[in-house]
Amino acid sequence: MSTATDTPRVSTRRLVVVGLAVCLVIAGVVSFYASSHPDGLEHVAATLGFEGVARDSAAAGSPLADYGVKGVGDARLSGGLAGVIGAVVTGLVMFGLVLLVLLVRRRGHRTHD
Repeated sequence: MSTATDTPRVSTRRLVVVGLAVCLVIAGVVSFYASSHPDGLEHVAATLGFEGVARDSAAAGSPLADYGVKGVGDARLSGGLAGVIGAVVTGLVMFGLVLLVLLVRRRGHRTHD
């Protein structure tokens, strides 16, 4: 009979490192194989005939516009770099939010003591 102590434990650090590695591989490599077809909104606009009236967004000239890195000529490398940069920025924002929540919770517990 198996008990909870028989289950191998995975450290939080190892879980985070493996999770980050998987995210970066998906963002940097697998993202290149995503569909090249237009997204849903672009498809509907083309189907209904109003895709020509769209204006560029305010971020159209940004370094990461159109799922690529401006100035990188290789489409595969450009898309992979954009994916990695996006994953890292998203991770940093999430880390900051989690840290903020933990600090607020800790502060809340101190005021109730």
